[in-house]
Amino acid sequence: MRFLPVFLDLQTGPVLLVGAGDLARAKLRLLAAAGARIRYFSTDGHHDVSGLSADDAARIELAQGDPLTSDLNSVVAILCAGAGDIGVAMSARAKAVGLPVNVMDDLAHSTFIFPAIVDRGDVVVAVGTGGASPVVARRVRERIEAVLPARIGDLATFIGRWRKTIHGRIPEFALRRRFWERVVDGPIGALVLAGRSDEAEAALRNIPDASAFAGALAPGTAEGRVTLVGAGPGDPDLLTIKALRALQDADVVFYDELVSPEILDRVRRDASRVPVGRRVGKPGIGQDAINRLLIESARSGQRAVRLKGGDGFVFGRGGEEIEALRAAGVAYSVVPGITAGLGAAAQFEVPLTFRHEALRITFLTAHKARDAEAVDWSTLTDEKMTVVVYMGMTAAPSVRSGLLAAGRSPQTPVGVFARVTRPDAQAAVGILRDLPDLVEKIDGGPAILIIGDVVAHSAPWREANLNSVLSKLLETAA
Repeated sequence: MRFLPVFLDLQTGPVLLVGAGDLARAKLRLLAAAGARIRYFSTDGHHDVSGLSADDAARIELAQGDPLTSDLNSVVAILCAGAGDIGVAMSARAKAVGLPVNVMDDLAHSTFIFPAIVDRGDVVVAVGTGGASPVVARRVRERIEAVLPARIGDLATFIGRWRKTIHGRIPEFALRRRFWERVVDGPIGALVLAGRSDEAEAALRNIPDASAFAGALAPGTAEGRVTLVGAGPGDPDLLTIKALRALQDADVVFYDELVSPEILDRVRRDASRVPVGRRVGKPGIGQDAINRLLIESARSGQRAVRLKGGDGFVFGRGGEEIEALRAAGVAYSVVPGITAGLGAAAQFEVPLTFRHEALRITFLTAHKARDAEAVDWSTLTDEKMTVVVYMGMTAAPSVRSGLLAAGRSPQTPVGVFARVTRPDAQAAVGILRDLPDLVEKIDGGPAILIIGDVVAHSAPWREANLNSVLSKLLETAA
């Protein structure tokens, strides 16, 4: 993130606008919509303020003279649109005195940029791409425009009128936040969004006990709970809407080592983040300690999220945590995630089932060689069964030995799929006989092993075969 999104109060002083033509008029309309006082230097001598209301036009000073020698006292920011070489000179002048400056379509001479804006009154959404692609920013804005209620700004204004009153009635921050969430998500918020603000005002005014409305167990005590959230294999776009909501509502997030930084960026900014996962070469804090942390957080009134890579109920020990929470009488819920096996299948086009070829799937884990040795491989020799092995890189030789000894064909297609759905995802495909060699081609995990004829339908397999054919053709031609 090169540009930090900020919101400037443009009513504290004049904004200097330098330029001409349609580009300057567009900026003029944008500044007027923000209630700015504008000092407008037209580089072609034509001050066109058509289309603006009388009130907006009254805040515009049609400046004369040279903007390069104009008085900059009390100026909030400088904008140049359609200004040509004058824009570059104005940029140098602004930087010399520490004023924010934007030269349209010129990142090198700008200290801030304009985002694509969704304007709903008191609710403003800004979408930026660091100046790289305004078209992409506009497309994102269009999506937001489509889902954001038209009166969401009215709702923000409504809450703003009541904030001090409710602050006096509910001094505890956690309870107060929960109160407003119930207002926003409940019937009162729905009344405001429907344009029935008078009824919403009456409903809010008639709440007899604000703390009870917020969900208190006892005076001054908020009801805590734990949400187990599956973070998926790494791509933040694979988080469910329910998972995103839980991350935004959390007071504290206990996360595993496999949770990517991009997913942690989706956590509410002021929530505590506590790493509890086991790191390579280190034992971690242990499952019992994690259970205690979850219980203690809920009992203290916090909303805790246990964030796990993949899905918490697929080799994630989520079942153990649920049992501990249930025994402690702690409220909990579960949000599923996309498990890594399914993420690998989707990214690398491995159909885990395939008509007439693969009718069954078995998921197993083999983190260490002794895990693999404990598996009854005789149940996994069916050619129409796809075997998905989690955490199997270290145990790959034992996995191969177990399957071959049980009778699975050494020519069975296999794939090693690492860091699936992430930008650095990697795949190596071949046959069961060569499984350990395939693992050596992978630059670190976490990785999934997929064993079965379906791997021959995958994109990496097709690519490998195409490369092999091309190599043979080149050899023949030589």
